[in-house]
Amino acid sequence: MPLVSLDIQDQLPPYTKSMNDDEDAPRRRWWHGLPICLTISLILSPHPSVIYTLTTYYLQLLHSPWRFAQHIIIIYALTFLAFSSLMVCAIRDPGPVSSPKDVQGDEEGLNAETSLTEALIAPPEDEYGAPGKWCRKCWAPKPERTHHCSLCGRCVLKMDHHCPWIGSKCVGHWTYPAFLHFLLSVTLLSLYIFLVFSRIVWIAFVDPFLIDETTAIHALFLAVMGAVFTLSIGSFFLYHVYLTSTNQTTLESLSPFLLLRYLPPLPQPPDSPSQRAIRLSDPPEEHELSSSQRRHVRKAHSKVHMYDVGWRRNWLQVVGCKRRKHWIIRALYGGGGCGDGKSFPRNPRAEQMLSRLASKLVDEDKLR
Repeated sequence: MPLVSLDIQDQLPPYTKSMNDDEDAPRRRWWHGLPICLTISLILSPHPSVIYTLTTYYLQLLHSPWRFAQHIIIIYALTFLAFSSLMVCAIRDPGPVSSPKDVQGDEEGLNAETSLTEALIAPPEDEYGAPGKWCRKCWAPKPERTHHCSLCGRCVLKMDHHCPWIGSKCVGHWTYPAFLHFLLSVTLLSLYIFLVFSRIVWIAFVDPFLIDETTAIHALFLAVMGAVFTLSIGSFFLYHVYLTSTNQTTLESLSPFLLLRYLPPLPQPPDSPSQRAIRLSDPPEEHELSSSQRRHVRKAHSKVHMYDVGWRRNWLQVVGCKRRKHWIIRALYGGGGCGDGKSFPRNPRAEQMLSRLASKLVDEDKLR
C-alpha cells in the first residue's frame, strides 16, 4: 500500500481537472490550417516556372543537360529539406511539460502518488510569479523558461513564440532546431533561385534576341521572388542566429520586464522612523515601476542575458549531438532539442548584475 494516497479528484476545482484533459483547450478550426497551406503554396509556386525556364534555357538554348541537372538537384534538395523540417514543426509536440513517463502510474512505489499530490496542491502565493514555479492558468507546475500560450491553451517548454505559418503551433524546446533548419533551408533555396535566374535576366537584357520573352518573364518572376524571400526569411533567420548565440528566446528578447522575475530579494531599509518602507512588491510588478525605473530595467535587459554561457555552449544546447550519426538527422530535418527542456545553466555574471538592478529600483523608489 502506498504511504500517501488521497482521493481528491472530486474535491478539485473545475480548472484543476482540465490539467488532465483538453476540454478547456481552444478548439482548432479549419481556418487555422490556412497559413500553413499558404506556406506550402509559396514554396511550391515557383517550381513550374523553374522547370520551364531551366528547360528552355539550358536544354533547348545551351544544350547543357549537366548544368540543367545540377540546378534541378540543388533546388529540389533544398525544397525537400524545407518540407522535412516544416513537417517536424507541424507534427511534433513543441514541448510537453509532462512526458508520458511522468504521468503514468507506478505501482511499485509511492513516487507517482506523491508527485501527483504535489502537482495538485497549489504553492504559496509568493511562488506564483517566480520563474519555474507554477502556472495559474494550467494550475500545474511550470518549469524554468516555460510559458503559457493562450492560443494553444497550454504551457510549452522553452517557448519561443506561437507561429501560425507552421500549423498554428508554438515553437518550443523540441521543435526549435527544426524551425531553425526550416528558416535556413528556405533562405538558401531563395538565395539559390535568385542567383541562378537573375543571371538569366541579365543575359536577356544584354542580348534580347538570345532569349525569348516568355522565358525572360519567368526568369524575372523567379529572381524577384527569390530576392524578396531571401531578404525577409534571411533576416528572420539571422535574428534567430543572434538569439541562439546569446541563448535567448523571442519572448525573452522582446519582454524586458521578464527580468523582474529573476531579481534577488529587494534590499529593505533599516527599521527606523525616518526610513519609510519601499512600495514595490518583491519581486516588483511591471505596473508598479515609474518611468525611470522602467528605463533601468530596459537598460539592464540589453546587458543581462540570463542563460548566456558563451556562444559555443549556447549552440550546443540547441543543435549539439552526443553521437556523430545524429548530425545526419540535424542535416535532414533539424532534430529536436538537447536536454530535458526544464533546467538550464545560468550566466554566472547575471546574479551580480541583477543585484545592481534591484538596488537601483529601490533607490529610485525612495525618490518617488
